[in-house]
Amino acid sequence: MSTATALRDFLRSRRARLHPRDVGLPDGGRPRRVAGLRREEIAELADVSVDYYTRMEQGRVRNASPAVLDALARALRLDPEETRHLHRIARPPVGRAAARPGAARPQQVRPMLRTLLASLEGLPSLVMGRRMEVLAWNRAASALLGDFDTMAPAERNIARMTFLRPGSRTLYADWETCARGNVAYLGMEAGRRPDDPELAALIGELAMKSQAFRTWWAEHPVQDKTSGTKGFHHPVVGRLELTYETLRAADDPSQALITYAAEPGSPSADALRLLLSWTAPERAPGPGAAPAARPR
Repeated sequence: MSTATALRDFLRSRRARLHPRDVGLPDGGRPRRVAGLRREEIAELADVSVDYYTRMEQGRVRNASPAVLDALARALRLDPEETRHLHRIARPPVGRAAARPGAARPQQVRPMLRTLLASLEGLPSLVMGRRMEVLAWNRAASALLGDFDTMAPAERNIARMTFLRPGSRTLYADWETCARGNVAYLGMEAGRRPDDPELAALIGELAMKSQAFRTWWAEHPVQDKTSGTKGFHHPVVGRLELTYETLRAADDPSQALITYAAEPGSPSADALRLLLSWTAPERAPGPGAAPAARPR
């Protein structure tokens, strides 16, 4: 998708979700022909001309000033991540060369992330790459999320597993929230890497094979992966409530270490220990991890 198309669709989607009362404008008391605010109303709120905003929504304005983009973000009630996304797609780098199929080298797990992963034996942990690929994992992650060792490399992708892998809808206690979060993360990555053919291929595959993905992608969500709580219905040990944390190196945010943990002393902590005790310790861990110790 071109940055002009991305900008057009993003602005339209955010304008459509607002109602006049949301921004302190009268609604006139009559039904509107289209959902959301009119272009004239957004232009007024952002203090720009209607012609300028119209050209911007049509992708015909290059390199709008940061001040104008911030004004539009306020007018559209964007959150911080959406605001950063607006700046990325409205001000693409000048002279960026288009990526070619096969041109990008496979990511290599950073040595420090590899070391951290090896040390987190009792906590399900994995390293996620720029397109949500699972680059490395420990035995606990395979026990919780699926046997990465038996998957083909292309299948080791969090978004692909969530939407296309059998059993995903029953594994997550709130599958829709997890799935929507993946769509929003891919939306953010698409704004960062509009010329990435492998990312475009992944998004195209998911849109073709999943009605849910197509529906949510059309909403143009953007959201980073940070931290939170996630529930699981595991087929072996039942209900698990785990907190997760996403760690990135400041100089290479394209790789993230994602770790899950249970509250100490909780039923989930007991269930997680039981799950790990039933997992075959002889199996080699994921790429980059140290051999797992036999559970006691």
